[in-house]
Amino acid sequence: MSSWLEDFQPRLFTELAFPESIIDTIKSVSIKANPPHLLICGPAGIGKTAAWKLIARQVLGPSWQSTTHVLQARDLARQSGAMAKFEEFLRPSGNDSSDTLAGTMSLDAYDSAFTSAKEGDIPPAGKESHELHGQERSPVARLIIIEDADHLGHRRQAYLRRMMEHSSNTSRFIFTARAPSRVIDALRSRMRILRIPATEKKIIKKTIEKMFSKHSIEPVKGVSGDIAHIASGNLRRAIFISEVLYRRDLLGSRDNVHELVKATSMESASRIVEEALRGRINEFRWEQQGQRNVRVLKGAMGVLDEMMSKNSLDEEDVVIHLHDAIVNSRNNFDDSSLSQLLEQLGRLDVSLRKSNIGRIQIERFLYEVAKIGTKLGYSQA
Repeated sequence: MSSWLEDFQPRLFTELAFPESIIDTIKSVSIKANPPHLLICGPAGIGKTAAWKLIARQVLGPSWQSTTHVLQARDLARQSGAMAKFEEFLRPSGNDSSDTLAGTMSLDAYDSAFTSAKEGDIPPAGKESHELHGQERSPVARLIIIEDADHLGHRRQAYLRRMMEHSSNTSRFIFTARAPSRVIDALRSRMRILRIPATEKKIIKKTIEKMFSKHSIEPVKGVSGDIAHIASGNLRRAIFISEVLYRRDLLGSRDNVHELVKATSMESASRIVEEALRGRINEFRWEQQGQRNVRVLKGAMGVLDEMMSKNSLDEEDVVIHLHDAIVNSRNNFDDSSLSQLLEQLGRLDVSLRKSNIGRIQIERFLYEVAKIGTKLGYSQA
């Protein structure tokens, strides 16, 4: 069974939950005869990925997936040998080869010249780009997508800058980022920047109501507005909450919205605090997945990753759930310990507002909690 996030993927530019001016700009750059490199930036869950997929479909035509190459920079930053994997992605023929992914030519790159759209596959702008310009095909044959480019680091970004300078004229780069200021000037100056704001509550509410209507769902009055409020501009999170409420048959009461959000994160937040108090911040264990043994992150950071992924939470959301876990903890902290924990949590909240690297700030907080745990006798660290 597919998720609502997949079922309600926009197929036209006009279906994006963006302000009209931004939709017009995206459509304009996508149908240009010579589209630019792009940097799509904005908060989490607003539709940056949905936007670049529509742009790719418009620019490359029906066979866009065969020549669209995606790199998740956030995941890359957590892996060992990240630079080698990054270079392998951009130079699939090896570092000894002068050929790069951006400069590689193949028959796939020209699929748009002789591939017809399947039934129901419509161009996001209404017409194929080459039809709008009277061309046989688009001059762009390959797209390289760098998701979460603000996690690349300066060294890898400089590598990309050199490649963009010498890449084939038939390739384009599209970057997504939450914090565009962390993308170096040399890259930003070579791209058209599309800044997308957090999704307005009225747009989230309208989107949710459309989904309910399509599934012939009649929730109790006010649920859509509550979900839009809790989502705080994160459309992806709003869709996730709506689907969970529907599948658990909880749309009959507005109280269920708040109870669900609290319940799905409270247990995980409590585990994070308890693991940190015991000094278990970053622990790796070998687990069998299929036929392979995989090294998996456990401890407080492992629980944190799982909680944020499952519940579509941002770092700021984590602070709220950690606060509830500390205040309502079954550990019954004395006033002094509770004060120390809340003081460190307050510092975390402030640091998250000043930093673009929330994960590091949360990890620092957890190590401070581990020090408190040592004093309390939870940990021998």
